[in-house]
Amino acid sequence: MNRATDGALILVIEDEKALLDDIVEELQEAGYRTLAAHSGDEAVELLSDLTPDLLLCDITMPGLDGYGVLQEIRNMRPELSAVPFVFLTAMSEPYEVIKGKLRGADDYLVKPVDYDLMLATIAARVRQVDRIRNKHESEMTTLREALVGLSSTGAEAALNLIALGTVFLDETSKPVHSNRAAKRIVTSTDIIELDQDGFFSTDPISNRDLKRAIGNAVELAKAGEENVVGINLQQSGEASAILVLVCALPQSGKAGKGYPHVALFISTPDQERTIPEALLMEIFDLTPTEARVAGSLARGNRASDVAKELGVTQTTMSFHLRNLFQKTGTNRQIDLIALILAGPMMIRSE
Repeated sequence: MNRATDGALILVIEDEKALLDDIVEELQEAGYRTLAAHSGDEAVELLSDLTPDLLLCDITMPGLDGYGVLQEIRNMRPELSAVPFVFLTAMSEPYEVIKGKLRGADDYLVKPVDYDLMLATIAARVRQVDRIRNKHESEMTTLREALVGLSSTGAEAALNLIALGTVFLDETSKPVHSNRAAKRIVTSTDIIELDQDGFFSTDPISNRDLKRAIGNAVELAKAGEENVVGINLQQSGEASAILVLVCALPQSGKAGKGYPHVALFISTPDQERTIPEALLMEIFDLTPTEARVAGSLARGNRASDVAKELGVTQTTMSFHLRNLFQKTGTNRQIDLIALILAGPMMIRSE
């Protein structure tokens, strides 16, 4: 039994009992754990405290239909956006597929169910999510290891090679370390301040959002959870903005007082944001088109401009954005851009 199926939890939502039983039986024989819901309302109730690895959901159901279930999940549990959502439907018309894709569905299976195709589709989606999780875990482990003994291991000097401004905050939101790029940005702009008490924005609205994001990141780090949020720091009436990526650093039992709990990565409007598409494809497992969209957004282009650049409709652009959100584990465009910039743009090119 491979890792993709071993222990993965599948929530099956289907109002037709005989079909529900058959699907659950096929999944269990393939090595999956399963939970069954006979209606959309029952599924939403289960998902209040459940985190499945994939959802397989019928569209046409009495009461809350499949589209409603998907919308409820996105509203109620936005952190589940990376969990694959597969629609099960008797409707195979292209417009139905497009409708589901635009609402955030990842795949479609058509009734009567081809069980071999169902298992292959589910295995592929679970493997994809597994790769993303493993990559994120590896990146966070590497970062945590680099932070241990920050001043004594030479890591402090290494952080000065990072082109993005980098600031680490402890459990009280006070700076542990800031690299040269961060200090340079602080001295060259009046929108941010950095001192021994913390990292601030001089704009009240921006500072409120920044403080909230940092406070949430500290609490999540203490709870051993990861989180990435992008914040735009912008003076009222000004078009340009400084982008700050706020990253929670999950704490282990070895972490003591004063250990970095939050990493801030700061990008200025004039910073070079041309990112090799091949690198984006490798880091985030993107298709060539998705990499092109991501790179264009990171250069500051609006989604509508990117659509014109690619010669595609807004519908197609929305489809690419949803795929990017899923593959990067983000929910908002600003978080997507921040994560893209924090990956390949971290090491300065000479």
